Amino acid sequence: MKTRRLITVLVAICAVCQLYAQSAALGDEKGSVVALKTNLPYWGTATFNAGLEFRLARHWTLDIEAGLNPFDGKNDDGSYDRTMKHFRAHPEIRYWFCEAFQGHFLGLHVPFIAYNFADLKVLDLEDERRQGWGTGVGVSYGYQWLLSKHWNVEATLGVGYLYLNYDRFPCANCGNKTEDNTKHYFGPTQAAVSLIYLF
Repeated sequence: MKTRRLITVLVAICAVCQLYAQSAALGDEKGSVVALKTNLPYWGTATFNAGLEFRLARHWTLDIEAGLNPFDGKNDDGSYDRTMKHFRAHPEIRYWFCEAFQGHFLGLHVPFIAYNFADLKVLDLEDERRQGWGTGVGVSYGYQWLLSKHWNVEATLGVGYLYLNYDRFPCANCGNKTEDNTKHYFGPTQAAVSLIYLF
């Protein structure tokens, strides 16, 4: 229920910001108002992802990205193979040093994730499954290169804090919960190389 409310609030914020970005008086300045993007390395985890970024003023944008990996890796006997099933929302307000959609920027983001991860060595989840949600706050630095009038490439790195709430299951019999957990995570919260189309 809380997840649905959060998603509804994020969609409402996105709609309001889109209307504001479209109607904002930017004076005589020329430039793109909206960008459509996708994080290329994120596709390597079989995660569908896309984002919209709205120009709010000459130096300010609102970036809203989402990713969905619907593949659960569940076997017929109820156990799980390796899986990264998750939904991720990543809203971020950005300050651009030069002008929106050009050069260096700093960001402040508030990520949210609902996940069901199993048997992932890289996340220290060998022979176990974790199902839960997390949210937090972080800062990012990035740079955007102009390729042509409508195409850009962006690289971004972010660090911050995440509060994670999850249930833990042994993968041998993933139907039996072993414990409830919370975790306070400090570290990388974002890494992206995005291909962008500007409107």
